[in-house]
Amino acid sequence: MPKRHSLDAVIIGAGVVGAACAYYAARSGLSVAVVDRGPVAGGTTGAGEGNLLVSDKGAGPELDLALLSTRLWRELSGALPPDMEYEPKGGLVVAPDETTLKALRVFAEGQRAAGVTATEVPGDALADVEPHLSPAMAGAFHYPEDAQVQPARAAARLLAAASCATHLGEEVTEILRTPTGAVRGLRTPRRELLAPAVVNAAGTWGGRIADLAGSHLPVLPRRGFVLVTEPLPRVVRHKVYAADYVADVASDSAALQSSAVVEGTPAGPVLIGATRERVGFDRSLSLEALRRLAAQAAALFPVLADVDVLRTYHGFRPYLPDHLPAIGADPRVPGLYHACGHEGAGIGLAPATGVLVTAALTGAAPPLDPTPFRPDRDFEGSPS
Repeated sequence: MPKRHSLDAVIIGAGVVGAACAYYAARSGLSVAVVDRGPVAGGTTGAGEGNLLVSDKGAGPELDLALLSTRLWRELSGALPPDMEYEPKGGLVVAPDETTLKALRVFAEGQRAAGVTATEVPGDALADVEPHLSPAMAGAFHYPEDAQVQPARAAARLLAAASCATHLGEEVTEILRTPTGAVRGLRTPRRELLAPAVVNAAGTWGGRIADLAGSHLPVLPRRGFVLVTEPLPRVVRHKVYAADYVADVASDSAALQSSAVVEGTPAGPVLIGATRERVGFDRSLSLEALRRLAAQAAALFPVLADVDVLRTYHGFRPYLPDHLPAIGADPRVPGLYHACGHEGAGIGLAPATGVLVTAALTGAAPPLDPTPFRPDRDFEGSPS
């Protein structure tokens, strides 16, 4: 006989987004539980670099969400254990030529108008900021608000601080609904969890959960690889990436795209990303993707050319066609809420997402306009 529990909300997904939803919902006084088909951070979160970025987002709703999250991550860094490795290292976006640098100036100007701090670093001053950066670069922009966390630990610490029941290794098989169609909980092979609200924070599986509930979200997986080097002295001070990374993030292409994102870690290894391609859930190794990353990283930091790569890993970003997450109540199914589709920005945007979802659950005033993230918006041109 399945076990039954009465709750205010059940959250599907124990990645960092689901954990943030649980954390802020519990702080508001709601009784919540979290369910995941795997372990904590077993999906996209565990395969991420831990980016907390404002630098790659143009003025608009996603940047507003990122700025809110930036403030919330700072607060969380003082409230959660230090082993989540929150590091406000800042970001450096570099341009190989004057044409690209001019484009970065225009991009940064729009960001500044939205409240971002962005400072131009001329080419002859780059060695003072990143001593091992290639001297061939024309210049860069420094973003002091960029930061990093260890994503799996951040998710675990948020869940622990939420002090909620967490049911791992349990796949959701059914979203329970009343005769009128409203959500009343969910079912796994082991239990029923009864609640008037279910939050879909299932990452790349968010579309499947929406289907189970009788709704629709066109979430697709977008594969990405990361290289991990041998431990090194701190040869990379900031999160450093080439300007074409911004274009790759905004691209709708299904083909393989790669642009170097290089950063050191407190433990010593250097992380090198990032690739993007839509290949379904194909987990096979792409040597072409790895070769591109290695070559692009060495072009940015020649010192890395002879460094050993100890391992590589990859995961799947939850992609929505308009590059904005789905956050909040789904008016098509009363009691269904979404917190998914963040693509590669979910770790950075998790706290703001949790706050917005909690506001929707409790009826509180949201800290920013949630309209652009409506789950029932028109995803015109959604790829099949």
